[in-house]
Amino acid sequence: MTVLLREAIGDRLRHARTNQRRTLRDISRAARVSLGYLSEVERGQKEASSELLASICQALDLPLGELLHNVAADVSALDNVEVPPVDERIVEGAPREKRGAEASSAGIEGGRLMSELIGNDLADLRVSPAPRMNTTLRTTIGQPKLASTIAA
Repeated sequence: MTVLLREAIGDRLRHARTNQRRTLRDISRAARVSLGYLSEVERGQKEASSELLASICQALDLPLGELLHNVAADVSALDNVEVPPVDERIVEGAPREKRGAEASSAGIEGGRLMSELIGNDLADLRVSPAPRMNTTLRTTIGQPKLASTIAA
């Protein structure tokens, strides 16, 4: 599974901000970055410069080295995740209520909510196995969308 660096950094920045229960507006003011641009950085849509990252980290009271260390650990952990291919013919065009059942029959498992996450790295995430569930790491970071597949 390929992970874009900007998505991993954005995920970590949002995680740090929400753990502090701070708003985008609060951080954007403290970092002197526009609210819209900060939002795009957190969503992994914009590549932040080193100066911008340093400013955001300072506003979050998060050392830049710690952010980069955590991002490196996340990327390393996600490099080993195997993602089964999705059969678009089964999911596409089906009524919304049937998509989940048909996707499950295609080999895609649903996630489950976790009440508490212990640790600061995605590498620390462990899911106790259910009878038919595998124990691979799950994250909000998805595969990058390729322009060639969209145009086809």
